[in-house]
Amino acid sequence: MTFTSFEFLLFFPVVVLLYNIIPQKLRVWYLLVVSYVFYAFMQPVYLVLLAAVTGITYGFTRWMGATDDDDKKKRIMIWGIILVLLPLFFFKYYNFVNESITALLTAIGFHTAIPKISWMLPVGISFYTFMSIGYLVDVNNEEVEVETNIGSVGLFLSFFPYILSGPIERAGNMFPQLKKMPTSQPSDLTAGLKLMLWGYFMKLCVADRLGIYVDAVFNNFVNHNGTTLAFATLLYPIQVYADLGGYSLLAIGAARCMGLKIIPNFNRPFFATSMSELWRRWHMSFINWLTDYIYTPLSFALRSWKIWGIVCALMLTFLVSGIWHGAAITSIVWGLVQGVYLSLEALLQKKRSSMESKHNLNKKWWYILICCVVVYLLFAFSQIFGRCATLSDAWIVIRKIFNVRGSLFEEVTTYGWFSILILFVKDFRDEFFPNQFRLFESSHIVIRFISYAVIAFLIVSIGVLDGGQFIYFQF
Repeated sequence: MTFTSFEFLLFFPVVVLLYNIIPQKLRVWYLLVVSYVFYAFMQPVYLVLLAAVTGITYGFTRWMGATDDDDKKKRIMIWGIILVLLPLFFFKYYNFVNESITALLTAIGFHTAIPKISWMLPVGISFYTFMSIGYLVDVNNEEVEVETNIGSVGLFLSFFPYILSGPIERAGNMFPQLKKMPTSQPSDLTAGLKLMLWGYFMKLCVADRLGIYVDAVFNNFVNHNGTTLAFATLLYPIQVYADLGGYSLLAIGAARCMGLKIIPNFNRPFFATSMSELWRRWHMSFINWLTDYIYTPLSFALRSWKIWGIVCALMLTFLVSGIWHGAAITSIVWGLVQGVYLSLEALLQKKRSSMESKHNLNKKWWYILICCVVVYLLFAFSQIFGRCATLSDAWIVIRKIFNVRGSLFEEVTTYGWFSILILFVKDFRDEFFPNQFRLFESSHIVIRFISYAVIAFLIVSIGVLDGGQFIYFQF
C-alpha cells in the first residue's frame, strides 16, 4: 500500500475516524498497530526486523537511563548503534562490500568467490535506522528523556506517514506529542488535507509525468545524444524534488490530520543562491540529522585545523550522505561531489561576502537569478551520478553532454510543462510574496474551494495515476 494507491484512499479516512473515537490512552497502541498493518501491506516479513530494531532501541535507551556513569552510558550507546546498524549493513551494503573485496582480491592474484545474498531491501530501513541512532545519541547527550513506554518508541520508529520515506523524525519532536495524542481539530484536518492535496499534485502531476521522460532517456542513454541527455539532466532534480517533496507533504499532512506535527522536509530549494543554502532547503530532516550527528562533532574535533577542519568535516559528512543514498560507487561519488561544492564555498566565503557587500549584490534581482541558476546547474550535474547505475554509465552521459550534439528527443507533454509551471509559480509566490495572491489560504471561502477543486481536477485529469512507487522507497 502506498499513498498513491486506491487502498490508501480507503484506509486513511477510517484510520483518522477511529483515532478520534477511541480513548486517548489507547491511541499510541492503536496507531502502532495501524502502522504495522500499513507496513505489512508492503513487506510483511520485515515486520520482524522493524520490531527487533524497536526492541534494541528501547532496551538500550532504558539501560542508558539506568546508569549515571557517563563512560558506561557511552559504551551502551555505541553498542546500541552497532546493533541497529547491522541489519542496514547486511541488507543494503553486504553485496557491495562483498563485490569490492572480491575485486580487490582478484586484483592482487587471489581468485575467490564470497557468496552473494539476494534479499529484497526492507522499505524504510535507512529512515528508521537513522531515527533510532538519533534517539540513542540524544539520550546519551541528555537532550531527551528516556521513553519508558515501548509503544511510544515503537510508534516513533514505525509511524505510517513517514516509515517508508521520511522525513527523518527526531525523538525530541515526537515523544512529547505521543504523550498527549491530541484529538483532531477542524483546523488540523483542514491544514492536513491541504498539504496532502498539494503533495498529490507534486507527485502525480509533476514527478510522475517528468519520470516518464527522464526514465525513457536515462534507461536508454546509449541511444540518446548529448542534447537530450542534458535536457533530461536538467529535469531530473525537479522530478526528485516533486517526488520526495510530494511524499513529505503527504506524510506531514496525514499526521496533521491526527493533530501530530512532523518536521518539514523541503523549503523551495531551487531559490537557493548557494550550495550550502540549497542543502539547508533540500531534504532538511536528513541534512539536519547529518549536521547534528556527523558534521558538528567532526568539525568540533577538528577545530584546531581551522578552515581545513571544516573542509574535512564537510567531505566526511557528505561521504556518509552518499553511502546512505546507495550501496554503489556512483552514490559515493555523488556525496563527494556535494562535499567538494560545499568545501569550495567555505574556502571562498569571505571573498564572496566581501564582493557582495561592496557592490550591494544581494539586493540585485539579476545577481540572485544568476546565483540560483548556477546552483541549480551544479546540483543537476551532480545528480547524474545519483541517477546512473554505474560510474562508467555516468561518464558516458557526461561525455555525450559535452561532445555529442543532436536533435532533442521531445516527449515532455503539454501537461508536464503546465504542471511544472504551476509548481514553480507557487514556489515563487511562497518565496517572494508569501502574504499576497493567496489561494489555499485565502480569506474568501469561494476562492479557497475553487482552488481546491482546480488542483483536485488537475490531479484526476492529468496526473499519472499508475506512476508506481516513490523514488526514495529504494533507500
